[in-house]
Amino acid sequence: MRRAEPETRGEILAAAARLFGATGYRGTSLQDIATEVGCSKATVLYHFANKEALLTELMAPAISVLRALDERLAGLTGAAAQQAAAEGFVDLAVRFRREIALLRGEFPELLQQPAFAHIQQISERLLDALAGHTDRPAARIAALVLLAGISEGCAEFVEVPEEELRPALLALTRRALEPVPDPSPTQDKET
Repeated sequence: MRRAEPETRGEILAAAARLFGATGYRGTSLQDIATEVGCSKATVLYHFANKEALLTELMAPAISVLRALDERLAGLTGAAAQQAAAEGFVDLAVRFRREIALLRGEFPELLQQPAFAHIQQISERLLDALAGHTDRPAARIAALVLLAGISEGCAEFVEVPEEELRPALLALTRRALEPVPDPSPTQDKET
């Protein structure tokens, strides 16, 4: 039996999130979403111009927090930037782990869509902050592995309570990040 037309965009968004998580963004059609909700594809298109608009709205809160983190990091350097980037990204990843799980395996392709193009630049600045704004390969490798690993870990452990996941990830970042050298010149002591 066919359900009544959805009363809110929320039903469509919830169905899209479930389907994107189960079959991926590419593997989900607007018709699949309409069928899941129990409405017509035209109803979905009444609320959202296309599938990208659905994804954009689903990801909007996470992107807003990512932008705020990017702004916070803009004025920081060295160890302060590294610590703020690590804590900020862990907080974002834990809070939005369900959204991260939706994009699992499809993130590089989604960055090619106009609505998400700016995320690549933010990600590069986040990587730079995690590396302590240094070009040292070891620092940049550690930062890159942490970004990818934290995202993957949050997507994998969606059901782990936040009060367990966050401290574990923060402890990992402390162990993995290469310490940033003190920017102040050291003075040689005469002996």
